[in-house]
Amino acid sequence: MVMDNKNTALLVIDMQNSFLHPDGTMSKLGFNCDKLRDAIPGTERLVDDARLKNIPIIFTQYVYPPDFKDGGWLVDGISPELREVKLCIKGSWDADNYETIYPRNNEAIIEKNRPSAFISTQLESILHSQSIQNIFVCGVTANMCVETTVRDACQRDFRVFVAKDAIAEVDDDRMKVALMAMEYFFAKMLDVDEVIELWGKNA
Repeated sequence: MVMDNKNTALLVIDMQNSFLHPDGTMSKLGFNCDKLRDAIPGTERLVDDARLKNIPIIFTQYVYPPDFKDGGWLVDGISPELREVKLCIKGSWDADNYETIYPRNNEAIIEKNRPSAFISTQLESILHSQSIQNIFVCGVTANMCVETTVRDACQRDFRVFVAKDAIAEVDDDRMKVALMAMEYFFAKMLDVDEVIELWGKNA
């Protein structure tokens, strides 16, 4: 596959304490965060290799203000328990990135309050400002923020690649559905080794 690493970015979705740490709020909601931790090793490898090859890395963080006024229907109607457990309050330990997948000073952080990283954020303008055409995606959760962002990226005509062994879900059924949906119409699915090999060929 021919591409230019100069037009490539790695998008790291929501690798935050809330979702990955045993003491995070997702665990308090009863979700199996052990499964989400499956995304950590692959994401660590991709972040390390992107830095070595000077591929831009963009991190997303799911955040809410303490009053959850921007939570919308998701918080007000569908999942009010997010407010009750204080999920991903901006500036909190819960909302911060997981310790082994931490942005450096020159790496962009996109704060969002919806599953898609494109909704009401600067992500698209940042990508266009760097002439990014190829987006490689990793992170959590596969069936929610990863898949929603991948769909939106594809429909904006970015070339989207998902590192399938660097994403994870809270249960196997959701993971299966997410992989099938993204592969069917929205992204090329690769494993971490294939991504690193591809970046090496196009360095």
